[in-house]
Amino acid sequence: MPSGGFSNQPKILRGAFVEFGISLPPLIVVFQFNPVQITRARSATFTPPPTPTGSQPVQTAGLVQQLSPAGLIKFRPQGTTVRVNQETLNFDIRLDASNPENAIAEEFGVAPQLSTLELMMLPKNQSLLGGAVSALLGGAPKQFAFFDEARNPPIILFIWGRKKVLPVNIKSMSIKEEEFSTELNPIRVTIGVSLEVIEGTNAPFLYTQAMKEVMSILNLSNIGDIANTIVPG
Repeated sequence: MPSGGFSNQPKILRGAFVEFGISLPPLIVVFQFNPVQITRARSATFTPPPTPTGSQPVQTAGLVQQLSPAGLIKFRPQGTTVRVNQETLNFDIRLDASNPENAIAEEFGVAPQLSTLELMMLPKNQSLLGGAVSALLGGAPKQFAFFDEARNPPIILFIWGRKKVLPVNIKSMSIKEEEFSTELNPIRVTIGVSLEVIEGTNAPFLYTQAMKEVMSILNLSNIGDIANTIVPG
């Protein structure tokens, strides 16, 4: 039996941030502890149609439209614009090296993981180490990453299990360092992150969207419960 616990305990997948693309140095942080909770939010904006220029008041025109045969099957006034905003996620990442598991953690605490997280919000093509490695290799390496001439930060994949791989922009990062080593390296850190999902025709988002639709189809197994909302069982 392993010393870490019972042999029949299931292994829990861990979340991670992984840079999308290949560049130097790669940015990867596997969460030491999975977040206790994740807050997800999505909002929509509804813009009413322009005010009619005719003599008929807006309220009367809307009422006539709703009472007409065509209006009876239209829940929103014709011309209403609906904009669904991108999903946002918020959660805390905890790092702890109070009981170091390797020589690096014993020497530097959680500074390596914390530094990688911080670099995820900075322009990747300004990396000093990446430039030095490129020079040693004889020139600029071929890179496949979503940074452009505007020097945007790299695209980060938020990996949360096998069914959720989301490309995200890190909107904000709040770092709370709570304990330090004798060398003043951080030992315990809590990082609050706010993410915005990059939705569209990119492979990671489409994969996650497909998994969500599959889960929705599985929900049809509960179709019998719908009858209970109309006729008590």
